[in-house]
Amino acid sequence: MLKGKLPREQKKLSRWKVSEVVSGTKVICVDDRFPPEIFIYYTNLPIKDKVYTIRDVEVGVGINGEAGEIAVTLAEISNPVSSTPPHRERGFKVERFRELEPEVEVAEEVEQEMLV
Repeated sequence: MLKGKLPREQKKLSRWKVSEVVSGTKVICVDDRFPPEIFIYYTNLPIKDKVYTIRDVEVGVGINGEAGEIAVTLAEISNPVSSTPPHRERGFKVERFRELEPEVEVAEEVEQEMLV
């Protein structure tokens, strides 16, 4: 098994509610399609189907320069900080990720499926 990946039965995803996004949440990347010009701002990008941990949540600025999207930084990835005050590290749109269900719930569901 590759590091950072979960077996198929543990990849169950819960519905994402932006109001529930908190630091420490385990997520899986569902969209790793970035425009080529993104490398002007980023040195490391998330990879689809890999598991990450949310490090921080903030209001970010989209690639179009408009503020207002919810952005997350990831514990496993670091990137250069913005040249614009307050000079934060650039994050990724929260929609690129889905929250993983806690392992206890997944184990219980697998167990119940085996009983059926």
